[in-house]
Amino acid sequence: MIIDCHGHYTTAPPSHQAFRDAQLARLDDPALPVPSPAAPSDDAIRDSVEQHQLQVMRQRGIDLTLFSPKASGMAHHVPDQPTADAWARASNDLVHRVVELFPRHFAGVCQLPQTPGGTLDSSVAELRRCVQDLGFVGCNLNPDPAGGHWTSPPLTDPYWFPLYEAMTELDVPAMIHVSTSCAPAAHTLGAHYLNADTSVFMQLVQGDLFTRFPRLRLVVPHGGGAVPYHWGRYRGLAVRMDRPDPAGLLANVSFDTCVYHQPGIDLLLGVIAPERVLFASEMLGAVRGADPATGIDWDDTKRYVDRAALTDEQRQQVYEHNARRVYPRLDARLTAQGR
Repeated sequence: MIIDCHGHYTTAPPSHQAFRDAQLARLDDPALPVPSPAAPSDDAIRDSVEQHQLQVMRQRGIDLTLFSPKASGMAHHVPDQPTADAWARASNDLVHRVVELFPRHFAGVCQLPQTPGGTLDSSVAELRRCVQDLGFVGCNLNPDPAGGHWTSPPLTDPYWFPLYEAMTELDVPAMIHVSTSCAPAAHTLGAHYLNADTSVFMQLVQGDLFTRFPRLRLVVPHGGGAVPYHWGRYRGLAVRMDRPDPAGLLANVSFDTCVYHQPGIDLLLGVIAPERVLFASEMLGAVRGADPATGIDWDDTKRYVDRAALTDEQRQQVYEHNARRVYPRLDARLTAQGR
């Protein structure tokens, strides 16, 4: 089977965004009533998925997508914790409804109610709720809730340890995923996302996170940002700083295939061992439409993986086995479904 480890609910019913707009309006005017989360009908949710993500999945032969709330919509830069709690809960509940309606096609990955400089208590609580009560298989972790201003400590700092302890206990991984950029000089999709992927990997090179948390698993999306292209730089810096070879991080860190051209996929799979790469398309996400030079949809990453110089066994690792290893709760769910 083919598992896409990186999908977002970018087509949620408009009433969900209306709830968010009401939340933000109340922050500007506390006299406004506390808004209630949207309650779209099952038919509205079906329509929002069947005509979009599910239709494309069927066209491309993708069997299941790990589905999380819209990444740019997480908006962790909003500092009010109760607002963040309600927004994350509503967004995750909506993803859960998609999973309940299409249990063979989607599995939930949760948004955390992070805020700049806030504690992680709410994030730990929401992670537990989503995994233990709703059956989610992972979470998205934002290393920069400030939205491009990088006021948080590196992911190797003890600040993050309560979340890692919960992730390890629940046996779920995190995909590293920032939200919208608040820095005018850093475009959200073309700069901020890739900057974060690259920055986090360097944080891991500098620290000893996996010595303390040997069972912690992280997925660095978007092909790892600049990491595969500059692998020699990271190895050289590690030697210069008397740090271990970054290849050792790959026991705990995986990359995904959200790279939108053939040479990029080939480079990723040539530098990073195929057993550490998970198939993903970020569909429907940052880059839509077709490459005018090839006629291939930018995010049709399956076309690129199919053409990569892999053995059949390696290709199946990328398409299925790696995801089942990194997301053991997904593997248990699929096994229970007889898949």
